[in-house]
This record gives sequence, structure tokens and C-alpha cells, in this order.
Amino acid sequence: MGTKISHDLCVVYVTTGSFDEAKTIGKILVEEGLSACVNIIGGMHSIYRWQGKTQTDEEFILIAKTRSNLIKPVTAKIKECHSYECPCVVAIPIIGGNPKFLNWINEQVK
Repeated sequence: MGTKISHDLCVVYVTTGSFDEAKTIGKILVEEGLSACVNIIGGMHSIYRWQGKTQTDEEFILIAKTRSNLIKPVTAKIKECHSYECPCVVAIPIIGGNPKFLNWINEQVK
């Protein structure tokens, strides 16, 4: 039997147009206790439709680890800080993993 985690956890997947924007948003999420940790991945190429046209851009992925009950404030904070009119913010449930790490996430967020 594994260790039971006391709160539902998730990762929040976000895309940004620059490394600096991802870093700024990530620091705010961690400093305000909305995320235990943020990872930034660069070099992603995105192809999408926006305002009736196919667009191609380089973007950066921001992955924030947090509690599911903080999805709304995390999303609100990202939207407040983000340069996009309609930023990608998607929460994905964590269904398992290293119990010690999952407990650490739980301890770090407010």
C-alpha cells in the first residue's frame, strides 16, 4: 500500500510566447504559494488556428505542480500576467507517482 496523499494534485500546462514571460509567470506562481514548482521547456513549435488563420509560432511550455483546489486562482493569476488574449491553461490530474514528492507538492502550496 502506498502513502495516501491528503489533497488531489494536478499539473497545469501553459504555453507562453517567450522564456522571459514563462519565467516571470512561474516565479509569481511559486512566490505566491500557488505552485510548488514550475518547469519551463523551450523550443516547442505550435501550429494553431487563431482568428480564422493558421498560425505557426515558437512557444515555451510552463508546467506548474499544484493542488486541484487551486486551479481557479492559478488560472486567474496566469491570465492576469499573460500577454496572450486567450492563454492556454490546462489542468491535468496527477493520478500517482512518488509519494514523497507528491507530499512535498502538497506542503509547498497554500
